[in-house]
Amino acid sequence: MITYAPQRADTGAGVAYTVGAYLLWGVLPLYFLLLEPTGAWEVVSWRVLLSFVFCLVLLTFTRGWQPLLAVIRQPRLLALTALAGVLIYVNWQVFVLAALDGHIVETSLGYFINPIATVLLGVFVLRERIRRLQWVAIGIAALAVLVIIAALGTVPWIALTLTASFGVYGLVKKKIGPAVDAVSGLTLESFWLIPIAAVQLVLVAQHGGITFGHEGAVHTVLLAFAGVATAVPLLLFAAGTRRISLAAVGILQFITPVMQFIIGAGFRGEPMPPERWAGFAIVWIAIIVFVVDLVLAARRGRMQRPAELI
Repeated sequence: MITYAPQRADTGAGVAYTVGAYLLWGVLPLYFLLLEPTGAWEVVSWRVLLSFVFCLVLLTFTRGWQPLLAVIRQPRLLALTALAGVLIYVNWQVFVLAALDGHIVETSLGYFINPIATVLLGVFVLRERIRRLQWVAIGIAALAVLVIIAALGTVPWIALTLTASFGVYGLVKKKIGPAVDAVSGLTLESFWLIPIAAVQLVLVAQHGGITFGHEGAVHTVLLAFAGVATAVPLLLFAAGTRRISLAAVGILQFITPVMQFIIGAGFRGEPMPPERWAGFAIVWIAIIVFVVDLVLAARRGRMQRPAELI
């Protein structure tokens, strides 16, 4: 007899968790805009500190202290979590600076390119072999960046920094593997960043003043949720990716940059000259090639995998 129900239920939950994570990441620019007049440096500082506090609460309620202590006893894993913390800090800081400075469209470009850049990292760092269509997608994405540089006369530093920081962050997380669970990982990554966050808050206090608690009750509550807004999508993502295939993750992850593009170009009215449209059009062609390759690979995998019999 062939069984399907348990796998379908698990896959359905995985898709729901993963979509939830990408939807929350997609609306993050709107959340950061709601925090004005709080600047990017203060926002990220509270994001670090409150994420750490939220993780401590989660560790207590989920009895996750033992896994965390097991990680702390391993110097190599500790060093990797510190590196991951620095990378995610760069990603957070650049993203919030861009969102609050009217460059949400360029952040979406970074996350459109990210999956393809991740494949490229796998080739050169992990010595992975990739399929022909993946090489085609990489080439098209590279062409898109060159078109944007040539047409606009500027390098899309925001997009490239977001792509590089999150791509290498994913590579480090792959090195860590299942040895560090999601909550322990975020706890340690936030912990390493506490000194940076503290220094930033001191500098903010000296140049303009800290806004937390000084802009009304609603603003204070919204800013207090920075830790939750950071941790929840990461935990949903971790729960989802354990239940669905990498191909499904690869397809679903484009939800976030699509939402960011709509927010930037549609709701915020950021400039989209023909040259930028041309660059994005080429990026979207690369994404179509990339997704087609993922679908074909998943279909071949299903055809080769024998049905489970009981």
